[in-house]
Amino acid sequence: MHELKLKRSYEPESEEDGARILVDRLWPRGESKVKADLTEWDKSIAPESGLRRAFHEGELSFEEFKKKYLAQLDASDDARVFASHVKDLLEKGNVTLLFASKDEAHNNAVVLKEWLDQKPGLDRS
Repeated sequence: MHELKLKRSYEPESEEDGARILVDRLWPRGESKVKADLTEWDKSIAPESGLRRAFHEGELSFEEFKKKYLAQLDASDDARVFASHVKDLLEKGNVTLLFASKDEAHNNAVVLKEWLDQKPGLDRS
């Protein structure tokens, strides 16, 4: 059974990662593109710049950020395409959503995974 996982982009790659997708709009500070060993980088799935900035500057609580980001995902054609793509990747192996945030519990990848877990046909292991 294949898993949809989360991992900080700064953590070392492992065989269990499977497809490694960076889901942040900005490249992680100080991270080497070679060392990151990404399968892909999908900026289109990341929160809009204004939303990301408001959350990181403390203008929005995590719950407010989550609500707005989920609405953005629900309204996005790119997000629907991404969900289908992740489903296809999960048929072949694990998929790891990579993020740069130091806060592993309150970031866009956590919200994105929750959103993807609600999509029919995605393995929710």
